[in-house]
Amino acid sequence: MHQQKPDKMKAYNYWLHLIATLLTGFNILPVHAQQIDNKIPLAITNEASYTYTDSATNTKFEGISSQLSFTPTRLVDPLGRILGCSGELLADYTGFSVGLYETNPSDPTGTELGKLVSLTRTELPDITSNNIPKGIAPNTENSNPYFLTNGEPRGTYNFLLDPENGQLDQGKAYILVINPPKDSIYSQRRVKIIIGASRGSGNNRIVEYTAISLDGQPISTTGGTQISDTVAFVPNADRVGLNLLALAFRTGLCQPAQIQIIKTGDRATAEPGDTVIYRLSVKNTAEVDVNRLFITDNLPLGFNFLSKGLRGEIDGQSVAVTSQRNNSGVIFQTDVILPPGKVLNIAYAAQLTPDSLRGTGRNSAIANAQRIDNNFTIKDGPAIHQLKIRPGITSDCGTIIGRVFVDKNFDGEQQPGEPGVPNAVIFMEDGNRITTDPTGLFSVANVLPGNHTGVLDLSSLPGYSLAPNQKFKERNSQSRLVRLQPGGMVRMNFAVTPTFGEDVRR
Repeated sequence: MHQQKPDKMKAYNYWLHLIATLLTGFNILPVHAQQIDNKIPLAITNEASYTYTDSATNTKFEGISSQLSFTPTRLVDPLGRILGCSGELLADYTGFSVGLYETNPSDPTGTELGKLVSLTRTELPDITSNNIPKGIAPNTENSNPYFLTNGEPRGTYNFLLDPENGQLDQGKAYILVINPPKDSIYSQRRVKIIIGASRGSGNNRIVEYTAISLDGQPISTTGGTQISDTVAFVPNADRVGLNLLALAFRTGLCQPAQIQIIKTGDRATAEPGDTVIYRLSVKNTAEVDVNRLFITDNLPLGFNFLSKGLRGEIDGQSVAVTSQRNNSGVIFQTDVILPPGKVLNIAYAAQLTPDSLRGTGRNSAIANAQRIDNNFTIKDGPAIHQLKIRPGITSDCGTIIGRVFVDKNFDGEQQPGEPGVPNAVIFMEDGNRITTDPTGLFSVANVLPGNHTGVLDLSSLPGYSLAPNQKFKERNSQSRLVRLQPGGMVRMNFAVTPTFGEDVRR
């Protein structure tokens, strides 16, 4: 009987196939080895020839068995993949890398990075008789870290862990780190993976694992930051595609700041009986629309919210905003959909009572919203405003006024035809932030006399840079120093120019 010899078995028959699929909204969905219907016929030669002679009749019989053929079912490897926040492929994967780390043994929390996991080298295509096991694309050499490419399938990666080195022991913990390229809009992601108990043996072994988000972003479609699952551990990895333990994560690389809130007031000091006008500016910095906006604003002791003064607007158009008192805070809500790059401005009034003298004058606001593509909750804050409370009349205080405008002739002064820039942010020396109105104007009333400094936040003006001043060199700076006389008024202007040399507002 003649039989075809089977392929030589690999020395590494047991592997852990660790995979993580990263979306830029961070969902983790366990995906196990799957069977597919596309079947490939495989002819197996297993023939036997025979001869037989009947001694009575001296008749000789000869024969040969038929050739066997069967169709096997093939297992498919789920690969890790980095995707966008709403599940889309990124435009370019150049510079992205994925690394698998041990936890730092000196860190009691188990959340700090240790050394890179030492992975057993693999190769593809496989060279026989060199004791190097066969690898899996795209990480054919089992490199750690692994640098992604734009090759097909785009944005994928994988790691193979060797149980023979204890990498599948119960309690073993790893931290999966996704590093975006330099100057990327995305931030680093970290997921802790803990190997749990295993049960069964041989072909029926089951291994448990837990995945925990270390950066606070969700790792499931329901917004959770922790999942647990069980997967099958299969022997003879080379024969089944190295699918021993498939931890397939659908995770996300969303921008770290998808909304931005700024809180400003119309004055720096006040006394009991005064009314302060606060302004909340919420900007959508995500790439998709957001809705279900609500802002929680905590007022200091002695501040009474005046609901009749509540106003909301986007691009100068009035929008409906509701308010609800919650102990010392106020919750503002709106059903408006805020497109990318747009700013929701909410203005309201608060009156100071005599109790305000016992308070801090410090209040803060936190904005919450929801992405419309994957329903992830996003937030920003707290945005803080500090108001100095004075017991007497503030007749010695003055006012700072100014404007942020497009300087076309670079003389540092505003002329007709040089428009103001709305929603620009100026930081004062006490930490307070001021936002310009639709014409680029801003003002701060009841400011104590003396020297004051303001700094223009260029990050609030995408597409603009500081305009060069050809008249006064000291104005070629983001900061302005002014001296305010008692009861006086002083001007603090900032000139900007479009980054690409063209006024986009004309």
